[in-house]
Amino acid sequence: MIKKDVIIIGGGAAGFFAAINIAEQNPKLSVAILERGKEGLQKVKISGGGRCNVTHAEFIPQELVLNYPRGDKELLGPFHQFMTGDTIEWFEKRGVLLKIEEDGRMFPESNSSQTIIDCFLTEAEKFKVEVLYNHALKTVSKKDSLWNLETSQGTFSAEKLVIATGSNPKIWKLLENLGHSIIQPVPSLFTFDIKDERIKDIPGVVALNVEVKVLGTDLWSEGPLLITHVGMSAPAILKLSAFGAIELAKQQYKFEIEINFIRQSLEDCMERLKELKQDLAKKTVFKSTQFELPKRLWHKLVLASKMDKNTRWADLNKQQLENLASQLTQAVFQVDGKSTFKEEFVTAGGVDLKEINFKTFESKRHKNLYLAGEVLNIDAVTGGFNFQNAWTGAFIVAKSICN
Repeated sequence: MIKKDVIIIGGGAAGFFAAINIAEQNPKLSVAILERGKEGLQKVKISGGGRCNVTHAEFIPQELVLNYPRGDKELLGPFHQFMTGDTIEWFEKRGVLLKIEEDGRMFPESNSSQTIIDCFLTEAEKFKVEVLYNHALKTVSKKDSLWNLETSQGTFSAEKLVIATGSNPKIWKLLENLGHSIIQPVPSLFTFDIKDERIKDIPGVVALNVEVKVLGTDLWSEGPLLITHVGMSAPAILKLSAFGAIELAKQQYKFEIEINFIRQSLEDCMERLKELKQDLAKKTVFKSTQFELPKRLWHKLVLASKMDKNTRWADLNKQQLENLASQLTQAVFQVDGKSTFKEEFVTAGGVDLKEINFKTFESKRHKNLYLAGEVLNIDAVTGGFNFQNAWTGAFIVAKSICN
């Protein structure tokens, strides 16, 4: 049996961050990461299209927590201990400069996730963290004050155990056996599958500022909307999928959404269309795109309003005007399924947050058992927030263990 002071299960973002900070803050402790794959940091590698969306430029804890459908209340205290500014400083001290993009997302200046991976591997080596790959955890038990672990490559024991495995059903099962409650996981952060003539053949079109509601629920969101080959994506949709993860799973991903493409009321839109009927009388509706909408989307919505390409503004009857106003402000689409957003597979679910002490990220069920990252029932919208949760939890775990 191999004995260590601290063993971390999971060689992802939270696992490496915890290990490096523990080993740096207390070099006397022997620290090992056990990772089931043949390499670690896989989510770091693919995040942000291979650029690694490290965090988000939001520097007020009360504002930052609004991006977490699950975990918002619990993370408020931790974010006062370690948040965005601390993340930026941590990486800068190690020679990794981050940049802020227009939408607030933060990436390494190199635009490559390899920069983050190299930083972690270098730091782990520098502080003598042992990283063992192909070590899948099979059993966990506690005897006296020691954690005993059986892996696919041998047995280990440690005084302190950190679980940072992300969304892993096998680990959740082991934690359940230790007396933890697991909130049943469902997908979060997904795109909507929609077959509809109005969005057919126009993938890549972006409406910059829409409002989307899920009919029959209180769910709504706003922001950019992207039309894809299979349906709709971008922040307006992804936020809905995150905040509505549980509700939409119950509906088996079959529901209706209503989109206001121009963020105006039906009445205001009607008034504007009547003005256009006067001002552009001789022009065709099809060719005179309005409301700063993408041309191809305008064309689709015009044709869906029961007119053809040659209909002139002057010739619009009351019904056609109402149809167009309705398509612009109250367009209803049938969602029939979901697709994973890029490779960023995020789940809602995990260890019940009531069973964690968020001052230390220690289990309330077992002394010297710590949990960080997505193994907990915490998830966020897209934009670097899931990583910020990982850095914050892992840093506080390290501080708790070293104190």
